[in-house]
Amino acid sequence: MLPVVALVGRPNVGKSTLFNVLTRTRDALVADQPGLTRDRHYGVCRLGAREFIVVDTGGLTDGDDGLDALTAQQVRQAIDEADCIVFVVDARAGMLPQDSDILASLRRAGKTVLLAINKVDGLDESGACAEFSRLGLRDVLPVAAAHGRGVADLVRAVETQLPLIDGEDGVAPTDDDSVRVAIIGRPNVGKSTLVNRLLGENRVVVSDSAGTTRDSIRVQLTRDGKRYTLIDTAGVRRRARVEQAIEKFSVIKTLQSIAAVHVVVVLLDAGEGVSEQDATLIGYVLDEGRALVIAANKWDGLSAYDRERCKASLSRKLDFVGFAKSVTISALHGSGMAELMRAIDAAYAAASRDLPTAELTRALEAAYAAHQPPMVRGHAPKLRYAHSGGRNPPTIVIHGSRTRHVADSYRRYLENFFRKRFKLQGTPVRIEFRDSTNPFAGRKNELSERQQKKRRRLIRNAKKR
Repeated sequence: MLPVVALVGRPNVGKSTLFNVLTRTRDALVADQPGLTRDRHYGVCRLGAREFIVVDTGGLTDGDDGLDALTAQQVRQAIDEADCIVFVVDARAGMLPQDSDILASLRRAGKTVLLAINKVDGLDESGACAEFSRLGLRDVLPVAAAHGRGVADLVRAVETQLPLIDGEDGVAPTDDDSVRVAIIGRPNVGKSTLVNRLLGENRVVVSDSAGTTRDSIRVQLTRDGKRYTLIDTAGVRRRARVEQAIEKFSVIKTLQSIAAVHVVVVLLDAGEGVSEQDATLIGYVLDEGRALVIAANKWDGLSAYDRERCKASLSRKLDFVGFAKSVTISALHGSGMAELMRAIDAAYAAASRDLPTAELTRALEAAYAAHQPPMVRGHAPKLRYAHSGGRNPPTIVIHGSRTRHVADSYRRYLENFFRKRFKLQGTPVRIEFRDSTNPFAGRKNELSERQQKKRRRLIRNAKKR
């Protein structure tokens, strides 16, 4: 494991901005609004000679109930697992009593603390450092995270405080070999509760208030010897109801998460059935071609009548994604977790399967023999051979003649045929048609041009005579 460095401080002092600079990403949501970050957000800093994990945390406030208390709990967990803490303060706001209170709690944790005085751009750095000298910290580093000033000095100071790791080779752990799974859904359907249940800890903030999660949070999970990267996303409402800029950015992050994963779990509220917004979210998943699992949450609290009504709703409204596995779970009590993970594994295996050209061509010949494409405008398409065009989603490229005249109904027939033939359950299948080139097309044009030249020559000779 790489060393861990936690960014801690009051709200709106620039921790998320500094996190993005250190990790060279835009993973942390940034806006001029306090209290935006609530969960722990992890990234890897590779700016210096040594790599280390950076943890962005929510701002600590004086509140002791509601979301403030849950955010503070996440900060305390980040402090406990950190090898070094960067205490971030705001040079423009100056030193506040709350800064002294936060530093006192950090000292009680017994961790190494570095002071990063942010937002010094346009200010007298020496004056800003002198004001915060009352905190009594030895390492005081002025930075302007928004412009990248002082970040290199901060990284060097952090490296001197990191513990040495046996066998450290400078290679950061990656999640390239893990199965990336995004959990999406409307607000307050239990996405964060599900992530915490799978991890077995309170990793992300859970509240009855809709919209608690604002950013897309990545967490690592190892289960039955397999590695997963779970992405807890912000709830997505109907576009007409999305008014605040923060929520709009959260929706964008959710859509980006869909594009970056292997499998998407669409979480529904079983008591409410399938809503129009649920169907819209599934449409986003189909547009990206991602493997799909439907999970109906809060199943344990339903009566027998409500369960039958939910099953009917799933069957009637989600017939356009009949390839997706539907499971019923209770994220709060943990029922259905094994079935959910099996569905995720099956969907990932189908989406990433290798499809040999010989087998695809034989399957195409069998499909063509069983049902030939209908004629369109007097043209009968001819399909000759097929090969794989990619994975996640499985893409099958079919070569032939007059393929632009293949009807949409026949395309769907081929999708279902290939899915059944190769057991591609849980993933969409894309079919691409390509017209084979005519090797005599250029020769034909060449002969035609030669004949025209000969005809013109004969006419000129006839005129001379």
